[in-house]
Amino acid sequence: MKKLIDLSHEEAKLHLLKGSSYFNGDFPDYISFEGILKDVAAILNGGTYFDHKAVNPDTVTGVNYSFVTNKDGRFAWRPFELMHPVIYVSLVNIIGSAENWETITKRFSEFNGGVVDCCSSPVLSIGEESDKATQVTSWWKAVEQRSLRYSMEYSHILHTDVTDCYGSLYTHSVVWALHGLEAAKKAKQDHNLLGNKIDRHIQAGRYGQTNGISQGSLLMDFIAELVLGYVDQQISVEMGAASGVKILRYRDDYRIFANSDEKCDNTLKVISDKLRSVGMKLNIGKTALSTNVVAGSVKEDKLAGIDLQDLGKANAKTIQKQLLRLHSFGRRHPNSGALRRLVGELHTKIVRLKKRPDDLEIQVAIATDIAFVSPTTFPAVAGILSHLIAFAEKEEKEHLWAAVQGKMSRVPHNGYLEIWLQRVTKPKAVGVEFVGTEPICEIVNGKNVDLWNNDWISTKKLKKALKVSKIVVSSAEDAEETVKPEEIELFIANAENY
Repeated sequence: MKKLIDLSHEEAKLHLLKGSSYFNGDFPDYISFEGILKDVAAILNGGTYFDHKAVNPDTVTGVNYSFVTNKDGRFAWRPFELMHPVIYVSLVNIIGSAENWETITKRFSEFNGGVVDCCSSPVLSIGEESDKATQVTSWWKAVEQRSLRYSMEYSHILHTDVTDCYGSLYTHSVVWALHGLEAAKKAKQDHNLLGNKIDRHIQAGRYGQTNGISQGSLLMDFIAELVLGYVDQQISVEMGAASGVKILRYRDDYRIFANSDEKCDNTLKVISDKLRSVGMKLNIGKTALSTNVVAGSVKEDKLAGIDLQDLGKANAKTIQKQLLRLHSFGRRHPNSGALRRLVGELHTKIVRLKKRPDDLEIQVAIATDIAFVSPTTFPAVAGILSHLIAFAEKEEKEHLWAAVQGKMSRVPHNGYLEIWLQRVTKPKAVGVEFVGTEPICEIVNGKNVDLWNNDWISTKKLKKALKVSKIVVSSAEDAEETVKPEEIELFIANAENY
């Protein structure tokens, strides 16, 4: 694996312009934004949106496109935000210039060596493994394994994380992170300052808001790491090298290692104070102390999931029993990384089924309820359902998919789920009409709807490059009826990030 900051400025720019970097979640194979990014990049030709605007985009609403995934089937919503491609490419061009990339990478190097070890610097694959799978491998080696190793040195581990990290980040703190607080304050009217350019781009797609950055792209992950690295540096300055404490940070998740309750509490206060200066605050509900570092180093849901790893080799030899065990696990650990991984693994097993199970409708009902309680599992559950329902005759198939749609439609505010529901019902072999309100689904259906507000753009050629029909790179109707494991391999690889 290789860190993004270790790339040359040309390599970094090319990597950030990949479709999988623009949106690093999971979409069906027939959806890709890479074509739009490529066409926009050709027109901007290394330049910025400033030369193509009729008005400032921060005076216009709906410039970026937001859609939502539901985490608990009720009120826990996670917004994804697709940055306006023109603003995204413009910002990549700025960051990816030789001079600016040197400034940024040098700044990242200055964050190293303190009491906080960052374990989430974006990485990419240099082999056949996907970039997201590589990121998860990095997480495993850097955080969990090192945490276990620290049990030899420390008696206490305290977990905490940030509440709504991306949504609360103060955009001006990007300038502080790059140039230092005092220099940034003195140059806040300098539009040529790199940090101010980045800040301006972030605000441009969000109606001029200074609180929050978009979530869903590698580029914004990188910006968040810049600000959190600055916070790491402030924590290290406050605590000093001889603090007797070690902190591991993965994105907005902190693990504090110490040898007393007092040191853990004092460290937590320092972290809280420094985060507050950039607009963030700790999630008290997810703050927990353990005096057994080994037990506290591995997530509770993961430990419980280990017992279910070999679903077919113990007392759950039938698919129904395996589904019921996962259902029970999901009630105890909804939307957990372990549940996502286990559902993905069961999907891989169900692919091997050669004949219709006698209890087909019951299996469909149990699998659907797993996704109803834990909507983030739906890509893998959709894969399971696609294989099970494929055994049914046409009339029964329509009935089963209609029942699945009816139940999942009760999950509020979940455009992401609709995208995957469309994936499993749209193929010709299924033939079920999917009716949803998610604009991306409407685009797949051939409708001309807007994702981004382009009224602020003056260049006709650039507006033409943003034609949304280009995101559909193959026919959803021609997709295979059954979802293959490789289609959702990123879903499984990304499980530990949830």
